Amino acid sequence: MAPSISDFPHGVASTQPSVCKVGINGFGRIGRNVLRASLTRTDLQIVAINHTCNTVQDLIYLIRYDSCMGKLSDDISIHALSDTLITINGRQIVLTSERDLQKLNWSAVGVDYVVECTGKFTKRDLALQHVTYGHAKRVVISAPSSDSPTYVYGVNSDDYTADEDRRVVSCASCTTNCVTPVLKVLHQQFGIVQGLLTTVHAATQSQQVLDGYSKKNRRLGRSVFDNIIPTTTGAAKAIATVLPELTGKVTGVSIRVPAPNVSMIDLTVTTEQPTSLAEIMAAFRRAAKSSLAGVLYVSDEELVSSDYKGNPNSAVVDAPACTELNPQFFKIMAWYDNEWGYSNRLLDLTAHVALQEQ
Repeated sequence: MAPSISDFPHGVASTQPSVCKVGINGFGRIGRNVLRASLTRTDLQIVAINHTCNTVQDLIYLIRYDSCMGKLSDDISIHALSDTLITINGRQIVLTSERDLQKLNWSAVGVDYVVECTGKFTKRDLALQHVTYGHAKRVVISAPSSDSPTYVYGVNSDDYTADEDRRVVSCASCTTNCVTPVLKVLHQQFGIVQGLLTTVHAATQSQQVLDGYSKKNRRLGRSVFDNIIPTTTGAAKAIATVLPELTGKVTGVSIRVPAPNVSMIDLTVTTEQPTSLAEIMAAFRRAAKSSLAGVLYVSDEELVSSDYKGNPNSAVVDAPACTELNPQFFKIMAWYDNEWGYSNRLLDLTAHVALQEQ
C-alpha cells in the first residue's frame, strides 16, 4: 500500500478564508488522484465529478481501489445516495456523465473552479466552455496547453493574475513540474549556460499494452510491457514558457520504461559560475525549506522508484545519484511520482488561483 501524505514533507498551506469548491472533469488517472489528494485538505473541496463510468458503484470501486496508490484507507467512508450523488466522509459530491460541455452546468451544483482532467480539452477555446456554458469561474487544465497561460506552482505561480485572459490556465505536465523547480534554483544561484534533460518516465494510459498503432509516433505503439521506448517530451518546450530566461538553453527527450508509476529526471547542466556539487545540494536544501517547501525535497537515502510512490513533492533530488565532472558541469537526478505529485500541484495551483479571486 502506498504511504500516506504524512509520510513525506509537504509544506503547502493556504490562508484562503473560504473553501474553494472544485469540480473534476474526467475521472482517469489524474482525476482520481486529484480526488484522493483533496481528502486531506481544508482549503478546497471536490463537490462534483463528471465521469464516464457505467454505474455509481463502478465509480466508487475506482475511488477505493488502485493498483499504483493502493486501497483507500478504511477510515474513509464512501456511500452512494443515488446514481448522481455520493458522500465521502459525509461530504456530498454530485455526479454527472455529460460528454457535451455545452450541457454541463457546473454552477448549478456549486462548482466555482474546474480541473480539466480528460486530456481532451487542452485548447483554450475548448476548456473555456466550462466558463461560457458551465458558468464556472475559472479552469485549470491538467496537461500542457499550446494556447493557454502556463503556471507551475512554486516556480512562476506568483505571476498569475485573475484577469479575463487567465480564465483558463494550464498546470503544464508532471515532468515540467519536476524539472522547473530544479532549474529555477540552479539558474538563480549559479546561472545556466545550457542543459540537456532526459526524463525516464513511467508508462501512461495512452501507451499500448500490446503492440499496436500510435498516431503520435511508431515507437509509442509498441508494447509498454516489454520495451524501453525513446520518445519526445513536451517539457522541452514548456521550460521556456515557465522560465523565459532559459529560452534556447535547455531541451530534452523522454524514455518510457515499463514501470506503472514514478519517474525521474536526468538533468545535465553547464553553469555560468564555477561551483561544486556540495554547494548545489546546499542551495536545493535551502529552497526546500523556504520558497519551494512542499514542492522540492532533497533525499540522502539510496532509494529506488517504488519508494517514491505517494510522495507529494514535485521533485525529490537524489543527492547520492548526482555527480560532477568539473566546477561547471553537473548531472542532477530527481524523482517524481508523476501521478500523485502532479495531482497535489494541480490542487495547489487551483487553490492559488481561487485565492487571487478574493
